Amino acid sequence: MLTKRNIITKLGLLTAIIVLVNLIASKAFLRLDFTADQRYTLDKATKDILSDLEEVITIKAYFSEDLPPQLLSNRQDFKDLLIEYENRSGSQIVYEFINPNEDEAAEQKAQQTGISPLLINVQDRDQVKQMRAYMGAVVETGDRKEILPVIQPGAAMEYDLTTAIKKLTVVDKPKVAFLQGHGEPSMYASQQVVQQLSVLFEVEPYTLSDTAEIPAFYKAIAWVSPQDTVPDSHLMKLDNYLKTGGSIYLAYSGVQGNLQSNSLTKAPDIGLKGWLEDKGIHLGSNFVIDVSCGSVSVQQQQGPFVFNTQVEFPYFPMIAKFADHPVSKGLESLFLPFVSDLQINQDTSNTLVTYTPLAFTSERSGLVPAPAMLDINREWTAQDFNQTAQPVAVALEGQLVGNTPSKIVMIANGQFAVNGAQGNQAVNPDNVNFTVNAIDWLADDTGLIDLRTKGVTSRPLDPLEEDTKAFLSYANVLAPIALIILYGMLRRQQYLNKRRRWMEGNI
Repeated sequence: MLTKRNIITKLGLLTAIIVLVNLIASKAFLRLDFTADQRYTLDKATKDILSDLEEVITIKAYFSEDLPPQLLSNRQDFKDLLIEYENRSGSQIVYEFINPNEDEAAEQKAQQTGISPLLINVQDRDQVKQMRAYMGAVVETGDRKEILPVIQPGAAMEYDLTTAIKKLTVVDKPKVAFLQGHGEPSMYASQQVVQQLSVLFEVEPYTLSDTAEIPAFYKAIAWVSPQDTVPDSHLMKLDNYLKTGGSIYLAYSGVQGNLQSNSLTKAPDIGLKGWLEDKGIHLGSNFVIDVSCGSVSVQQQQGPFVFNTQVEFPYFPMIAKFADHPVSKGLESLFLPFVSDLQINQDTSNTLVTYTPLAFTSERSGLVPAPAMLDINREWTAQDFNQTAQPVAVALEGQLVGNTPSKIVMIANGQFAVNGAQGNQAVNPDNVNFTVNAIDWLADDTGLIDLRTKGVTSRPLDPLEEDTKAFLSYANVLAPIALIILYGMLRRQQYLNKRRRWMEGNI
């Protein structure tokens, strides 16, 4: 029998347990993460960076407090992330939240630090109002700081915050060079790539000469889409660089396509193919086509009306099959317009070099020999796609030249990660990720690779055979009709059974 004293004792014990659990929970932050991309679980790269912090990092989060519900969760997610960063860093991460909407002085201070407001629509009873919302942060230590103007939701939140911390903690960055002098796009034409590389490296252009050797202090060389003839003396300099243990990233295609002139041609012979053959790579002069592809906009006219239609374009393969390799791990899709075929001529007797195909076409791909005329409205058939998975990128590792191990990553497309001279051409995110991952791996710094490609952004459907499409189409029409008929038959049978029992006097 419960007495008053027993009740008070049990209530006191329950209260003490609740307080103790809350104290433990406040010290040991725990989140259960059931998301496909593990977006709420810190990546190993983040944990390593936080555990190596030698100085205190201060994070000032400028967030409006009266955000609409769809954005309020972003604030809470960022706060949860900061709590976990603080715990993982051994309190080397210190953070505070500031509401810039609190008063004019707070808003002015936020804008002076580089955090600008976002104009968002907010539903207020029966009308829509515009609100000046803040969702940014400043990461600083000493007199150095990094600004995150807008905190992105999802996996991007962790990547942006970790890279900001990494930028502040790296003092002497190793150097990476973009080769110039053979008609390559300017280094600054690859704006997105350079921006990501600058987290870990000091990136600069380098022009090959006939006399000077490539400095050995370059951790890796990026060679993007050369157009002019490469002298033998320059190829020799590249080999000498490999002899010292250097690494080269090469983005170059053996074909050229032009939508304006409707032409498909071979790339001019600039002397690279022979150099690649010596390394075991055969760069072909065929256009790779794929059932899994991007699209182009085509103008069509019906009567007096002109409208644009999106047409699938097999010359723009969408690559979704990747090797389990640091360069390609975690990627979802590469967009490779006018990519050429690539073959690996591996000498099986040479065990000193490892060849790893990194990216492949789908199982329904094909080849179109150059030169050819481009017909956007061509009606493709199954016979056009008679090739299985074809490699379009490869990694080489080992004694490529001389006795010192070196590395090369080659992809058979030169422009796939270039933003253009003005930097206004959008690039598929994984095109950038592949390039940066490759250079990270070549430079022996793979710390941010997994974090960079963290996050599930798309789940493309597998392409269906025409027979399967027809079957599903008919099934969509006939299945509901069949279900209705079946239901009617069951109802009729129930009625007949009930009527028979009534006639027999059982009801």
